Amino acid sequence: MALQPWRKGIVIKIDDHTHNTRRFWIQIPELEKFDFIPGQFVTLDLPIHEKPNKRWRSYSIASWPDDTNVFELLIVLAEGGLGTNYLFSEIKVGSELTLRGAQGVFTLPEKIEKDTFLICTGTGIAPFRSMVNHIYRHNIPVKNIHMIFGCRNKADLLYYEELTALEEKLPGFHYHPTLSREHWEGHNGYVHGIYEDLCKEKQDACFFLCGWKHMIDEAKKRITEMGYDKKAIHQELYG
Repeated sequence: MALQPWRKGIVIKIDDHTHNTRRFWIQIPELEKFDFIPGQFVTLDLPIHEKPNKRWRSYSIASWPDDTNVFELLIVLAEGGLGTNYLFSEIKVGSELTLRGAQGVFTLPEKIEKDTFLICTGTGIAPFRSMVNHIYRHNIPVKNIHMIFGCRNKADLLYYEELTALEEKLPGFHYHPTLSREHWEGHNGYVHGIYEDLCKEKQDACFFLCGWKHMIDEAKKRITEMGYDKKAIHQELYG
């Protein structure tokens, strides 16, 4: 895949989504249309270090291709994180960002012919939100797509209303949010029990994992222990 050039992006909108996550809408003025495949990411070059490779931070695109030159990033404020602290404290509407992308191969196959599990924690939901909205927008045929999203509390649920509504509109899409620290009307506990229960019949399936390393490592272990091949597992590591 050819390396994309560095471009100028303008922040045109910012929204505090939860107590520690923020949505940034970025426009690329030199392009009429910003093309990408749902699941891909952009890299930001932030003025936080002298060495270029210590300034770069990559974030999955949370929006979907819509024939415009605007895209959305969903970013969590990481404790002690130079990049996210700069973005949260210094970036305002009208700020310029230097970025490169879209890049990456964490994407769905052109034909989705088997049960697909999108397993995520925290802002790892971003590429999956892009994927399922793209599927809905283009009437792409699917069998079953299960989005399993884990977080601690109800206040940490990301895109909850949007994804709950999409479940009603998109045939074959199933949304399974689960909370590990707060009892509520939905699933409780971690993500792993949900996909294990849904895969009791060992149906043909593929698994996409996005989130923190400990969740991904545990999921890979459990999925292979269920009898699935490692080739059925695709991952995007955060942090």
